[in-house]
Amino acid sequence: MPDRKSQPKTLLQVTPEALFRWQVVSSVKASLLRGESLADAVRAAATETHVTVSGEPRVVHPRSLYRWLADGITGLGEDAGAEESRPLIISQVLPEALVEFLRREKAQDRFASVPELIRRARLLGVVAPDLPIDRTSVWRACRRMDLPLRRVPAKSETDQRRFAYPHRMMMTLCDGKHFRAGPRRTRRVALFFLDDASRFGLDVVVGTAESAVLFLRGLHRVIARFGFMDVLFLDRGPGFKADDTLAACRRLEVHLVLGRAHYPEGHGKIERFNQTAHSQVLRGLSGAADVSDDCGALELRLGHYLAHQYNQQPHEGLDGVTPKARWDMDSRLLRFPADEEDLCDRFVVSETRKVSPDNVISVDSLAFEVPRGHASTQIPVWRRLLTGELLIRHDGQLTVLHPVDLAHNAVDPRARPKAPSPHDDEGTPTTAAQIAFSRDLGPVVGPDGSYRPPTRKE
Repeated sequence: MPDRKSQPKTLLQVTPEALFRWQVVSSVKASLLRGESLADAVRAAATETHVTVSGEPRVVHPRSLYRWLADGITGLGEDAGAEESRPLIISQVLPEALVEFLRREKAQDRFASVPELIRRARLLGVVAPDLPIDRTSVWRACRRMDLPLRRVPAKSETDQRRFAYPHRMMMTLCDGKHFRAGPRRTRRVALFFLDDASRFGLDVVVGTAESAVLFLRGLHRVIARFGFMDVLFLDRGPGFKADDTLAACRRLEVHLVLGRAHYPEGHGKIERFNQTAHSQVLRGLSGAADVSDDCGALELRLGHYLAHQYNQQPHEGLDGVTPKARWDMDSRLLRFPADEEDLCDRFVVSETRKVSPDNVISVDSLAFEVPRGHASTQIPVWRRLLTGELLIRHDGQLTVLHPVDLAHNAVDPRARPKAPSPHDDEGTPTTAAQIAFSRDLGPVVGPDGSYRPPTRKE
């Protein structure tokens, strides 16, 4: 009996592809031994760039990792040599023409949804109108082709970083804080304006609700007192995302940034200030008998708090320096408007409106009466953002428009246009009837103005 040790051994043929697979699977196994879940281990290995035996970088799809893990160590090298030559099957249930259509459409419109792609394919004749198409199969085919499927990126994929501007008035933060004031606990809202670099409280306005008019009034006061800011950072409140706010920022040449929801890196400073204002002043206004719920009185009270308390107390985010001292030590020059008239003109926007046949224009679902003479025409309308007044140019002057008073128009007498008075040298016109009468019957009055009887014709 021959000795087993003297028998020739069969050498294991290992291809470079098999070695690469063993390397990737080993990293996944090591992650599992560390206590990670299989999905996390595969996801981590799929996002990592691996190096082949020849030194080339390579990325592995999660589907391949799951298949390699299921094959085991002995099965990794069975089809390793034929892996690259084996065609990749995107879908076994979808027509090939539809798969190519998905690839082309996603290259042109990455935000198109799966139902939208199916509708386009039916309308363009890529697939028959009555052919059933499973949306899940289309979604899986897009995933296998690495086509974009999500319209809104995840929070982990967005560029959300903490920031701090080095100088004053480079960025101004504003946010609304709701509170209750007075013995009746009336609901009010305060819009605080805060400088990003110095945390200096610029101003505050109080109203009954967040609106564009309230915000623009506060913005006008801040610019008149401290000058223009470079960037204005707001959230997506009703008064901040209004069209009037965007129009005013364009006229002011101020960059407007509407922050994302759930973005503490951007809203953290103003949100922390809201907590400070609530704990130091706002919570003491609810139910207080000596506090008036008038917006002007509350505005005066909160403005006093900003100037004499918050701006004068040491700030933890400024290494113990007060916001007022940090503001004063900044050497950056402030940019002011030329004059008050120039600043007010920047809060005026113009737009074109169609006048109805009964001399009425519609603005924000409200009807405004236009002086006569502009019916069925398009006229420029100027709107003052601070007051909401509408003006048009009529007879060379700016005229303020007022809402239509239907009850007054019902009883007011109608104005009649005056007939043009004839000139003194025009005299009495000769009508066609007089010309015909004189032609057929002859003159009735003689040259001397007396009646002339008709003569008998011989």
